[in-house]
Amino acid sequence: MKGSNFVINEKGEKKAVLIDLEQWGELWEDFFDILVSRSREDESEISWDELKQELETESKLDG
Repeated sequence: MKGSNFVINEKGEKKAVLIDLEQWGELWEDFFDILVSRSREDESEISWDELKQELETESKLDG
């Protein structure tokens, strides 16, 4: 695929990929967003109001 290169180990096995961000940057951003989202699936959720209160209590957010 044009704009991508595989990184291989000494056995010739594909271990990583390098992509041209000028060509594939938007697609990479979507892919990365999905990875981040999936990595947080098991995290507990809190409401915006709870988060805002917590940050205000810690003096990290004004108002």
